[in-house]
Amino acid sequence: MDIEYRHEATISVAQAIDLYTRSTLGERRPVHRPDIFEGMLRHADVTVTAWAGETLVGIARTLTDFTYAAYLADLAVDEAHQHQGIGTRLIEETRSRLQPECMVVLLAAPKANDYYPKVGFEHNPRAWVLPGEKP
Repeated sequence: MDIEYRHEATISVAQAIDLYTRSTLGERRPVHRPDIFEGMLRHADVTVTAWAGETLVGIARTLTDFTYAAYLADLAVDEAHQHQGIGTRLIEETRSRLQPECMVVLLAAPKANDYYPKVGFEHNPRAWVLPGEKP
């Protein structure tokens, strides 16, 4: 099936949570908190989605200033559609919305750690995280 890529498509919280669960990224995201997912979707600066017909099969969600740095907060592809280049294309589509000099940074999910070098990312051991409060 052909995959269609959409910039700034309107997706529901339920569609997003369903995709994250099908991608295994749901293991590391608050899929039990639709209120948080609503904010995640609403406040992203760049959202690119991949669709197989009317089914959401991929998303790249990015926070950015568009010129210097972009944080690729989420890259999720339905497990049934992985290894078809969808993640790579989502990254390319995201970069097309940024200035050429803009760097893309991310924190890799453990299951995706081996993927990012294959698509051109360089490892940086200097990342730090200040966790939010636990509910």
